[in-house]
Amino acid sequence: MTQTMASFMDLALSEARLAGERGEVPVGCIVVRDGVMIARAGNCVVAAHDPTAHAELVAIRAAGAALGSERLDDCDLYVTLEPCAMCAGAIAFARIRRLYYGAADAKGGAVDNGVKFFASPTCHHRPDVYGGLAEAAASALLKEFFQQRR
Repeated sequence: MTQTMASFMDLALSEARLAGERGEVPVGCIVVRDGVMIARAGNCVVAAHDPTAHAELVAIRAAGAALGSERLDDCDLYVTLEPCAMCAGAIAFARIRRLYYGAADAKGGAVDNGVKFFASPTCHHRPDVYGGLAEAAASALLKEFFQQRR
């Protein structure tokens, strides 16, 4: 059964909540192909002792393993926070078709903020980008997480 964009972002938000409960920055990600979720992940930087274990990278790795390919041409990625430069690079290398993200990230984002990775003339693949999906819910998770740590 296929799902809607909103329901996929709901799944990404669930992954973000789980990440937050583990003490990770609450970011969640879902990779979808042909209307079916093939991978899901939340941030696990702290638990993995790995600065590259952002939700996007973990989900992209899982999707590649599930499909038996490093190319995710027909896949869409849903993430609760605008990807950073590292994740935007991975999205381009994986050839993700569409990127949907929730909250914009004025400090660390690299899609519509910061370096605007996909607009760079050296970027070899540009997914279709749709920001602001479930933005209020994604922003609220992040704000609450960081307020609890102050």
